[in-house]
Amino acid sequence: MFPPSVLIAGCGDVGSRLANQLLAYDWTVYGLRRSVSQLPNGVIGVAGDLFDSRCPGDWPTSPLDYLVYSASATDHDEAGYQAAYVDGLSHVLSWLKQNGQQPKRLLFVSSSSVYGQQHGEWVDESSPTQAVGYSGRLMQQAEQLALGSGIPASVVRLTGIYGPGREWLLTQVRQGYRVVTEPPLYGNRIHVDDAAGLLAYLLQADARGVALDDCYIGVDDAPAPLAEVVAWLREYLGVTEWSAEASVRRTGSKQCSNAKARALGWVPRYASYREGYAAILEGNL
Repeated sequence: MFPPSVLIAGCGDVGSRLANQLLAYDWTVYGLRRSVSQLPNGVIGVAGDLFDSRCPGDWPTSPLDYLVYSASATDHDEAGYQAAYVDGLSHVLSWLKQNGQQPKRLLFVSSSSVYGQQHGEWVDESSPTQAVGYSGRLMQQAEQLALGSGIPASVVRLTGIYGPGREWLLTQVRQGYRVVTEPPLYGNRIHVDDAAGLLAYLLQADARGVALDDCYIGVDDAPAPLAEVVAWLREYLGVTEWSAEASVRRTGSKQCSNAKARALGWVPRYASYREGYAAILEGNL
């Protein structure tokens, strides 16, 4: 039996890490992005623009077993989110149809922004989505497009991704910025390698014949108040001064559960912010 094939549409940071994990298992991996020169070695490049309705000229002609839609908004406004998540997915689904391809499953990389809970509530896949901003609202719209595409689909709602190159909070802590302690502002995070790892785990599970649900939350084992994370980082970095300027700010407060993904057998490599940030700061990535 031949190894499965997958097209990763929007093969950026998370997508490239996913590609490397699948290549290690001999999958055939196609990566769609504007600049295919930035794809990992071994990935078959598909030069294309998700914002353009025209099918890329080097779109694969062979059957595709899986599609992962992992786009990022170029512009972080309502039009940018509409283009990246709703319009872009519509384009890819159209290109599949044009080429007579029917993948076994579509993974749509979504976001926990679809949850609008703000008072520290625990959230899982069955919790009501209460998006309060355009980002969550448009992500919900794109999720429904994926789930109604006619292709078996799962949406994967990733929480705050951090890792090499995603070090905004570290910069804030080094500058001594303050954070509100009361009421606690719970945050949820997942290391970028674990985000890719969850996607890889779901694809491999499906390929083995495991029945997947239509939604999973991608988060580590330990949602934590932002003040706790900042205090730990300050001690780890040896920061003793406080800035007189603006504080670290974030909106919302909820605690996301990874129980469903764990029940499937997935285990995050970085169980909490402690392991993840320590690996970054020790240069082990």
